[in-house]
Amino acid sequence: MPPSAGLAQLAPWAVRPDQSRGRLHPEAADLSRSPYARDRDRIIHSTAFRRLQYKTQVFVFHEGDAFRTRLTHSLEVAQIARAIARRLRLDEDLAEALALAHDLGHPPFGHAGEEALNGAMKPFGGFDHNAQSLKAVTHLETRYGGFDGLNLTWETLEGLAKHNGPLRRPAPFIAAYEARHPLELSTHASAEAQVAAIADDIAYNNHDLDDGLRAGLFTLEEAAALPLFGEALADARRRLPDMAPDREAPEAIRRVINRMIVDVVDEATRRIGALAPASVAEIRAAARPVVGFSQGMVALNQGLREFLWARMYRHWRVNRTTQKSKRVVQVLFSLLHGGPQMLPPDWQARAGEPGSAQCAHAVCDWIAGMTDRFALEEHRRMTDPDVPG
Repeated sequence: MPPSAGLAQLAPWAVRPDQSRGRLHPEAADLSRSPYARDRDRIIHSTAFRRLQYKTQVFVFHEGDAFRTRLTHSLEVAQIARAIARRLRLDEDLAEALALAHDLGHPPFGHAGEEALNGAMKPFGGFDHNAQSLKAVTHLETRYGGFDGLNLTWETLEGLAKHNGPLRRPAPFIAAYEARHPLELSTHASAEAQVAAIADDIAYNNHDLDDGLRAGLFTLEEAAALPLFGEALADARRRLPDMAPDREAPEAIRRVINRMIVDVVDEATRRIGALAPASVAEIRAAARPVVGFSQGMVALNQGLREFLWARMYRHWRVNRTTQKSKRVVQVLFSLLHGGPQMLPPDWQARAGEPGSAQCAHAVCDWIAGMTDRFALEEHRRMTDPDVPG
């Protein structure tokens, strides 16, 4: 590949684009982009990425235009990942690519949809959105004439498969893919993948807090009882005493995000200093991740998560949406698994015999690719006699 302008600035333990292990299907180098910038661009242009616009974080798409979707969440994760990678002298393009791809396998209706699909797929190996993300970029995308998937680099696929750590018991699809294209599942991923994972934690906790306040599920003063948020809110009010009330929450949340980023950079710098790695191979072989929160921030972040769990994810209004969403997925799976002739022709061919394992996996892939809106429309078409099929 051509030399990158940023190679000299990369840390010794960063992934180096000029030393990529390449792609499963060899391709000529792109003279204007590094391999990981090329991966990022392929992810952005994928069908799965576009569909994230109408896939839920917590609220279903029709509940309000201002709430996060999987797409806006992924963009926010990417921004945080680039900020952390830059400060740690890691490859920003790889961190960004992984951040943008990490939710490609999420089904409609967020975690409610995932739980419903996992339950339906229990007899056939279950459903895992991380494995589905890998499946999307290696198999389900059909944009290129020479191969299925996006033909991403080994480093991007490795980071996508194990950004949450080594996989001792990989999901069936990941295990099958490993047999074809080994990703060294028993080791940690690169520091860039670890950055993408921690950026996801930072983004969803803070932005779910923002969405919960916007939806009126709890008040600003109730959230201020959390030490992390309360300190940030007090600081914002002290520095900006004439601030309009509707700007207080955003000011506090951006301070919390910045504090978390600084904490991750400081903690990662400490861990890397203690490990003293000379290469990315030593990052992968380390006993624990080199990127993470400090112990103090782990406790503060856990308090935030517990608050969101109690006051938002289990709020009665959210519970209603969750149950309705699960029911939609369950009904779609049941009808299509027993009657794959209702699938489009190309998916019928994938499904094979009704009720079979092959059919279950095809139906699962079909449903997992749906947006919230399409799933609701399909449910109406298949269950309401007054709606044309």
